[in-house]
Amino acid sequence: MTALVIGANGQIGKQFCELAQKAGMPIKAMIRSEEQVPWFNDRGIDTVVADLEDDFSHAFEGCDQVVFTAGSGPHTGPDKTLLIDLYGAIRAADIAKQKGISRYLMISAIRAENPMEAPEKLRPYMAAKFAADAHLRNSGVPYVILKPGRLTDDAASQQFASSIDEAGDNQISRANVAHALHYALQSSVINKEFALLDGERSIEEVIK
Repeated sequence: MTALVIGANGQIGKQFCELAQKAGMPIKAMIRSEEQVPWFNDRGIDTVVADLEDDFSHAFEGCDQVVFTAGSGPHTGPDKTLLIDLYGAIRAADIAKQKGISRYLMISAIRAENPMEAPEKLRPYMAAKFAADAHLRNSGVPYVILKPGRLTDDAASQQFASSIDEAGDNQISRANVAHALHYALQSSVINKEFALLDGERSIEEVIK
């Protein structure tokens, strides 16, 4: 069961791809340019060059699951948020439906269900995630939505919480998100959503 990793060259995407490759999980990394290929080739990870702002349906060939870790990043404007985080995720769900993909794993955000509760500068991003998640739920494609809090560059503790009350904070390392995604892909969970924060529980306890 090969998984297409959309956003593979991102910070979470790269860490997830390394975990999957080391575990012998078949994946295909979707990247935007040939210049990004060597990093993946050096690690024995298959790649496909495709752009979320263009036709990327060919990237799905030979894949039966999709992992969406793409993001426009904090240094772009609302235009890229619309095209990548919103429309890119929606188009990926539509292609997944057309091609009979068995499951779509989405990296969303913990405040996505209430965008107006997020800090003002993050509200367009949260609104994009809100709409993309809603589209995925209604797409007919089996899904898992992971909702991390504020992302940090801390090392992986592999210890998690599923609410701010439990965690006492609103943060999680990108490394922990990659581990959670790795676990979710190996699981048989479908049509579930999970908040993810750094905490004191195993990922097996959080994702059931």
